[in-house]
Amino acid sequence: MMKTLLINAHPDFRNASHYSVQMAQDFLAQFRTAFPNETVDVLNLYDTEIPQATVTELLGVWEKQAAHVSLSAAEQHTYEVNQRLMAQFKSHHRIVIATPLHNFNVTSKLKDYMDNILVARETFRYTEAGSVGLMTNDYKVMLLQASGSIYTRNDRYTPMEFSRLYLDKMFTEIMGFDAFYMVRIQGTQTQGVDISQAVKAGHAELTAAFPKFYQQ
Repeated sequence: MMKTLLINAHPDFRNASHYSVQMAQDFLAQFRTAFPNETVDVLNLYDTEIPQATVTELLGVWEKQAAHVSLSAAEQHTYEVNQRLMAQFKSHHRIVIATPLHNFNVTSKLKDYMDNILVARETFRYTEAGSVGLMTNDYKVMLLQASGSIYTRNDRYTPMEFSRLYLDKMFTEIMGFDAFYMVRIQGTQTQGVDISQAVKAGHAELTAAFPKFYQQ
């Protein structure tokens, strides 16, 4: 059985009224039904220390390490937190990300998290022909996204869904994941949308994608 990591990227992750939180709960319910003897590890980003790519945190640590300079106690702590996040990420072959769409992109904590796992020689490597992913041993990711607008109508909003483009390319093109799945509850703030039907459609998408996500 492939280990599963559910990453909840909603700032208000304890509030079940949020649609991405509901999708996360829906996923967990389907998982329990399909795999009653297995568990999902949950990482709530807004309740977890996530180092940032700044000169006082990740960038400073990596620069000192490259120069073989000893780390301060605070920098050593940052490094250890980063290594724990990296080890957790790499040990799970099924990654589920539940998130709202914030200004057409991922939430700030999710971006910080990505900065911790997109690391050369850990999840990808550089070659003369460009970067090559190292996460190629049956890794899959599923994005559960809630949005106020609709992004599947092939209109002005479709190319502005930067979250999907960013995460899809980072996981599949850069890190080498085998597959990227996306499940949406969308249009929750769009005039004329029946929210109950939008939620129902998202549930149906998840139900359809779930067995493919675990198929080897």
